[in-house]
Amino acid sequence: MTVHVVLAWLASAVAAGTPLVFAAVGEIVAERGGVFNLGVEGMMLVGAVSGFIVAVHTRDLALAIAVAMGAAAAVALLLAVLTITLGADQAVTGLTLTLFGAGLSSFLGKPYIGIPSPVVFRPVPLPVLGDVPGLGPVLFQQNLLVYASYLLVPAVWAALSHTRPGLALRAAGEDAATADALGLNVAALRYTGVLTGGALAGLAGAYLSLAYTPAWTDNMTSGQGWIAIALVIFATWNPLRAAAGAYLFGGVEALGFRIQAVGGTTPSYFLRMLPYLFTLGVLLVVTMRSRRPGVPGNLGRPYFREERYG
Repeated sequence: MTVHVVLAWLASAVAAGTPLVFAAVGEIVAERGGVFNLGVEGMMLVGAVSGFIVAVHTRDLALAIAVAMGAAAAVALLLAVLTITLGADQAVTGLTLTLFGAGLSSFLGKPYIGIPSPVVFRPVPLPVLGDVPGLGPVLFQQNLLVYASYLLVPAVWAALSHTRPGLALRAAGEDAATADALGLNVAALRYTGVLTGGALAGLAGAYLSLAYTPAWTDNMTSGQGWIAIALVIFATWNPLRAAAGAYLFGGVEALGFRIQAVGGTTPSYFLRMLPYLFTLGVLLVVTMRSRRPGVPGNLGRPYFREERYG
């Protein structure tokens, strides 16, 4: 395998892993606040179809991204109302919203199947950095959304680890009663986490329909929302590790495509399974090493202030 082929594969790994970076980081924010969001897949689909429809009619990529994030955040708001305000079961609600998002995106996107996007995010090599041997072709000859993911990951890590709002969000997820006793608004913090996670899931979906495979097809996420949730466990709720896991998944996916492209004899269905099998294997290793690897203490548990005084 030549150096050129290896660099092309690594660049493809970064491109393929980017939607998982957005979705997994968003899920980390939501779960750090104590809300287990199983609706990521549906939110990604809503974001993908919304962004694509807006791009077709307006040819404005910035507006398409904004609408995609807003539409997915609206679905996340529904999750927040049901789970945080009304105390509905988070797992059941998330699964329901995944089905809702899949059905809604299929309905809205039906007239747009087979229509190529008139505007797409194309690679924009960065001056100087794009010419660095090795790293340049892999990291710095990508599109603007990929560059945005580079900034997002350390920003979220720093916010959760070193800022008052981030630490307050983590407190709401670790021990809501104690956070409330300290004067923090647990409901507001959890709403913020869920809406942020939903918006990033919408951005992940828009990346798929406007950059990675610029078109709309039913269920184009192909289970990536579930992989993002799994990556959160693999990453032990750390955005930096989540990004690494996303690129590993992207690398395995890109490898499968390249094997098919060169006419390998491996069955295509097995190659499509490879990224998911790889993720499952990594999760098994992680869970065998630690029974509860950094799980937020109140993850999945509703909190009502009056119960603290009951």
